[in-house]
Amino acid sequence: MNRIDIGVVFGGVSEEHHVSVKSAREVARNLDTTKYRPFWIAIEDDGTWLLCDSPGEGRKNGRRRPVVLSPDRGVHGLIVLEQGRYETIRLDVVLPVLHGKLGEDGAIQGLLELSGIPYVGCDIPSSAICMDKALAYTVARSAGIATPDFRIVEGDEKIDPDRLSYPVFVKPARSGSSFGVGKVAGADELPDALETARRYDTKVLIEQAVVGREVGCAILGERYGLVTGEVDHVALTHGFFRIHQEDSPETGSENSAFIVPADIPDTSRRLVRETAKTVYRALGCKGLARVDLFLTDDGGVVLNEVNTLPGLTSYSRYPRMMAAAGIPMSDLIDRLVSMTLHGKKR
Repeated sequence: MNRIDIGVVFGGVSEEHHVSVKSAREVARNLDTTKYRPFWIAIEDDGTWLLCDSPGEGRKNGRRRPVVLSPDRGVHGLIVLEQGRYETIRLDVVLPVLHGKLGEDGAIQGLLELSGIPYVGCDIPSSAICMDKALAYTVARSAGIATPDFRIVEGDEKIDPDRLSYPVFVKPARSGSSFGVGKVAGADELPDALETARRYDTKVLIEQAVVGREVGCAILGERYGLVTGEVDHVALTHGFFRIHQEDSPETGSENSAFIVPADIPDTSRRLVRETAKTVYRALGCKGLARVDLFLTDDGGVVLNEVNTLPGLTSYSRYPRMMAAAGIPMSDLIDRLVSMTLHGKKR
């Protein structure tokens, strides 16, 4: 059987570069090399593209050759540069393992559309909408999904802190994980929170805090419908959930733990899954996505955010939820690639 030539793009120039590298390593550990011939494409944090022997940080990924993804559909893959010469490598499919800006926002998806190479995951419009929390909330509301009350702050726009009802969350509108997010208890804390959020984006959201438990639902889109993983619950001891900002997240968080399956009533579990599917469809998602929600004390659900390229690390929520539902990472990769290539043939 001929192997599938798969390009795995990882790293990137966003604040989640190191998380992406860890996700790629986990993919490497679970990729069946009897089925796939992988090409590891690292985007360094300065934007340099390199074809590597394996996913890793810096020199740990073996031989590194300059490479570009050609937008020319005749190439349908990579142009590798070495010692004044070049060679081309045709790819059957690309698995982007990029988180945050220029990974989840439609940028890499646009380049892949130009190249004509099938790729795993959401397309340009759904990636862009989900990355912008204000846009995602607006579309979700049109589908009847509850969202936090929010206002948008653009550029250096001034806000009267005394006109807000606290507590609120201040967050970059288009940033990954919880980078730049701050919980504000009173008017005196707002200026610093805005300054922090503006380090990551010129568009900032001020959200009314939602009282409720944080839950998540992993979704896998397949030819015959949507598959969900086990619902999880983020149990907090204090503060708020700040994934990927600990010194060693593999060993756990200082204030949170994941409970899979979530310790919630079955009626709530069904509601979370059905709401997550509605959000997924309304936002036009494809392949994989993790829908994060708040489960309120009255039994309702409120949208938190949608991750279109969720982390695939050893400690990430999406693969953990899928594994709990009987879909380990190796099967997950197979199913994502199979669906992507089937869509190409249609």
